[in-house]
Amino acid sequence: MINEIKQDAKERMNKSIEALKSQMSKIRTGRAQPALLDGITVEYYGSATPLRQVANVTAEDARTLAVTVFDRSMIQAVEKAIMTSDLGLNPSSAGATIRVPLPPLTEERRKDLIKLVRAEAEQSRVAVRNVRRDCNADLKALLKDKEISEDDDRRAQEEIQKLTDTFVKQVDDLLAAKEKELMEI
Repeated sequence: MINEIKQDAKERMNKSIEALKSQMSKIRTGRAQPALLDGITVEYYGSATPLRQVANVTAEDARTLAVTVFDRSMIQAVEKAIMTSDLGLNPSSAGATIRVPLPPLTEERRKDLIKLVRAEAEQSRVAVRNVRRDCNADLKALLKDKEISEDDDRRAQEEIQKLTDTFVKQVDDLLAAKEKELMEI
């Protein structure tokens, strides 16, 4: 019973870390990364479709993304979707390929991105702590129903706290790495 609670906690905390990694990959640094365009949807035959399903996105060089659209009739729609996204990008089409040059980051923009990254990290820390709270509540319920002893409860809570500390440290490490990456010129 206790092992199931700990395993559930570990899985849920891992999901929080994966979500943070996904969010951070979408935050732009000085390098061109195809994941930058993951959040963009394109109007495709009347429905909003993720860009990845209508085009292939690759990093052409350090400052340019190349978007190869599968259906040539969709080039204008893809270009418009990239332009209207909140990423501040200005694509230009050349035949079947759309090139998206990434402007260099200003100092002010870097600081804004760092604030955004810190907010994402804090959300992940809160998510990890919420998992800890839920697990501790489950343990208290087991203790109340006399399915486990007080010693087992205390031991399990200590293990869950160690697990929480480990995952919070992972969040802090990811945050530090992303901040360093953002401040590189």
